[in-house]
Amino acid sequence: MRTGLATSRRAVLTTVARVLAALAAVGACSGTDEASRKVLTAASTWQWQLQGELDTSSDVDVYDIDVFDSEPSTIAGLQADGRTVICYFSAGSYESWRPDADDLEPTALGETLDGFEDERWLDVRDVSVRAVAEGRLDLAVDKGCDGVEPDNVDGYANDTGFDLTGDDQLDFNRFLARAARERGLLVGLKNDLDQIPDLVDVFDFAVNEQCHEFDECEAYAPFIEQDKPVFNAEYDQRFVDDPVAVCRRSRDLGLRTLVLPLDLDNSFRISCDH
Repeated sequence: MRTGLATSRRAVLTTVARVLAALAAVGACSGTDEASRKVLTAASTWQWQLQGELDTSSDVDVYDIDVFDSEPSTIAGLQADGRTVICYFSAGSYESWRPDADDLEPTALGETLDGFEDERWLDVRDVSVRAVAEGRLDLAVDKGCDGVEPDNVDGYANDTGFDLTGDDQLDFNRFLARAARERGLLVGLKNDLDQIPDLVDVFDFAVNEQCHEFDECEAYAPFIEQDKPVFNAEYDQRFVDDPVAVCRRSRDLGLRTLVLPLDLDNSFRISCDH
């Protein structure tokens, strides 16, 4: 009997089987991340509240809430009621009160955001900015969020204090989309209308502020054409006083529009879906 040869052959076969199993497991994990992501459509309805005690009573498909201020139990409760939970964080601005704010390099902090004196633009080319963004994506995963809304991703079109180009912004926004999807998260494009044609394929939904006020809503047609929702918020007092016309226009364009307080504290809510 050629015992030594048989033993060697069995060892090789066992090793090969183990390698194939490991590769299959890796492939399964990658597929699971993509397959586990929920699917939204252009008809998905939403609620957006970032401040105040969360009102969970809105009859909507999607809740968009702050990743830092929301407890995992709150997120799980919304999901148990059939809601998809999107978790908001700022990817392109410095907020001194956030627990990870000190992880940003001082040289990455730029000009103050117009209208938000406690926030500063970030240099999205900086390594520390990307590291903090990835940490916030990990926090979203840890808390059980279904997706994320990274804010302030159009710095190149603002006075940031840095010489950011459109290509710099595209690179950063694609980085965010890729990093979110690698973690099994849905990811939304916040504003950044001019780059929609370049980014619509890698984002799952859009969040817009004031496209009706500034007559920009038609720019979101590429999202609607791909059956991806466009979640729109309007703040202008004229829409609060009389939302009929803006709601009619939103329905014509396929947008999911809410008229909300600027503080997003749910002190009032007018939905064009009702």
